[in-house]
Amino acid sequence: MNACILVIEDDETLCEALRFNLEAEGYDVDVAHSAEEALTLDLSSYSLFLLDIMMGEISGIQLAGIIRSNPATRSIPLIFCTAKDTEDDMIKGFEIGADDYIAKPYTLRNVLARVKAVLRRSEGHAGKQTRGSAEIVYKGLKIDSDRKICTVDGQDIKLPKKEFEILMKLMSDRGRIFSREELLRDIWSGEVIVLDRVVDVNITRIRQKIGNYAKNIISRSGYGYGFVED
Repeated sequence: MNACILVIEDDETLCEALRFNLEAEGYDVDVAHSAEEALTLDLSSYSLFLLDIMMGEISGIQLAGIIRSNPATRSIPLIFCTAKDTEDDMIKGFEIGADDYIAKPYTLRNVLARVKAVLRRSEGHAGKQTRGSAEIVYKGLKIDSDRKICTVDGQDIKLPKKEFEILMKLMSDRGRIFSREELLRDIWSGEVIVLDRVVDVNITRIRQKIGNYAKNIISRSGYGYGFVED
């Protein structure tokens, strides 16, 4: 079954160019020219979202937040294609849970390569999770890798894909310190990312969400992050 991609872009000419080239690569492609139009579709049926940030009443960032807050779409890969290319804009994109960020102007060849890399990584993670234990538990902190759910003392918490994968990696090998470079390589595999700060931002957001267990995520200056037991 081919991956089905939803392109959300208000520039109709660019939208059709993306559709044509993605379909030429063998993907099934739908397009929406606004976030509002995208929200009328069954978003849970897609394998990847490719969306612009600067749109109409609902921005790409807002739409990404809606996607990441819905358990049915929370783990679907998401790539921003946008003219907003400052470091702060990039960080904001990754904070909301983007899997990649492509600044305009870009080549279609670059977009196709990024799409392929994100889908390959997403499929690889899914395969690894089905072969291993479905749950990782430390006291009241639980990760269900099959259902992509994290709970703290029985309460479901919302973790975008990158935050979920970082926490799962740290909890899977407790006591080990992972360098930022390792986390970038493993969580953002195949992506062009040079900002160590992306890891720090995601760690900060995880700590804010897991309550008393925030103290179990430790940092070692000059080395990286790990999860330790009390």
